[in-house]
Amino acid sequence: MIGILRAAVLGFIVLSVIYVLISIYSRSVRREKLEKKFDAGGIEGDRETYIKDGMTAYEKGLRRRLLWLIYIIPAVVVSATVYLINYQ
Repeated sequence: MIGILRAAVLGFIVLSVIYVLISIYSRSVRREKLEKKFDAGGIEGDRETYIKDGMTAYEKGLRRRLLWLIYIIPAVVVSATVYLINYQ
């Protein structure tokens, strides 16, 4: 039982590190895309305001929410594997 708890805690820590790294990478890619779009021209207003508004929209968007699958998919796969191995 202790082994399962240790594995679960270790898995959560590893998935948390992966989540943070992918989140930082995704934010930087989105910010870079907004900067390039503004620098290409055709957009009126302040650059920083445009980028800030774009990042606010990103925080509320679907792509940001999909990052939670980093936790969900491994948990489902491990649970299904344990169930199939033990109860068949």
